[in-house]
Amino acid sequence: MIGILRYCLVFILFIGTQGLAWGQQESSRTISDARSRARIHAELGAAYFQAGNPAVALEELEIALASDSSYFPAYSIRGLVRASLKENAKAEEDFQKAIALAPKDPEVNNNYGWYLCETGKPRQSIAFFLEALKSPLYETPERAYANAGSCAMKAGDQDQALGYLLKALQFSRDGGALPRMLLARLFYQQARLDEARAYLADAMKLVEPPSAEILWLGIRLERKLGNRLAESSYVAQLRSRHPTSSEYQEFLKGNFE
Repeated sequence: MIGILRYCLVFILFIGTQGLAWGQQESSRTISDARSRARIHAELGAAYFQAGNPAVALEELEIALASDSSYFPAYSIRGLVRASLKENAKAEEDFQKAIALAPKDPEVNNNYGWYLCETGKPRQSIAFFLEALKSPLYETPERAYANAGSCAMKAGDQDQALGYLLKALQFSRDGGALPRMLLARLFYQQARLDEARAYLADAMKLVEPPSAEILWLGIRLERKLGNRLAESSYVAQLRSRHPTSSEYQEFLKGNFE
């Protein structure tokens, strides 16, 4: 009788242990599934945002965070979307949540740095780009360097901007269209017009179709160089490709500086 009782207790303990293990496995699977849903919907949100559909992007990001409220990339992406909609208070809240959850994540730091730069805090933004660059796992350091260069220019620190942009060019794996365009803008500001023209020409070869920003810089550059034929070519492209752009409106107003 005692032997049977001992056997039953062992069997019960075995079943209890197995039940606990199965419960833990089920809990882990549930957490994993929630994280997967969050990741998928965050990626969809980013894709819709890049495609110019912020409303649907926000819907996807809401689903992502409802699935896993600790999935920090969703907060970071939603911060960018809200910033594009001028909902700065909400954007700041999202970025703060992302930073709190992942203070060392390079994408979070890069995105928050860009937000600060775009909302009138270019000097403060640099620290976040540099934090992003500390990560040995950061796959696109050229982005943070280019952003740091652009924001250093906004802050009026041209020497620092030059160093960051040359680093961005060094790390670029796609020819460096963005750092080349930014270097062209920097040299234009410094009246180093021949160097600006060379970098702009290189950027034009890498971007198709050329952006309104590139074309507008080309117009102002060629105007300063006195090359009316090249200026007219840039004007024609800006008019035909980007007639509703802010750059074309500046051209129509004659705001060349």
